Amino acid sequence: MSDNLSLKAFVVLMKASKSLQEQVKKDISNHGMKTSDFAVLEALYHKGKQTVREISEAVLINTGSITYVIDKLENKNYVERRHCSEDRRVVYIHITEEGKQIMDEIFPKHQKVIEQMFNGVNSEELQTTINVLKRVGQKPSNQ
Repeated sequence: MSDNLSLKAFVVLMKASKSLQEQVKKDISNHGMKTSDFAVLEALYHKGKQTVREISEAVLINTGSITYVIDKLENKNYVERRHCSEDRRVVYIHITEEGKQIMDEIFPKHQKVIEQMFNGVNSEELQTTINVLKRVGQKPSNQ
């Protein structure tokens, strides 16, 4: 019985994830961006300077693809690369003032879209969802 519930929970989660991703993609494209561009900018906007590897891990995109995205964002003057003064092999990606301005404009609207997706779900239910998904996501795959 619990196996059937686990399978059902998995299917519902995957369908919900797909629906949420489609809504987010549509919202971001309404602002003239691709999801990967927005994800990189959002990571830098909220966390400050990061290495390519740190960005890659934060937004779950491989480092080869992230480099391409960063190149595009750099060409738009939204981000810039700066060498670390202590170790020249390390390059940090910084959001520029122009990048901050675009995110100051876009992010609050994007946040409202996400909040609307969870309209009708109360705070307690949201916290329970967060806790359950964290536990499920932390389990080793061989269990």
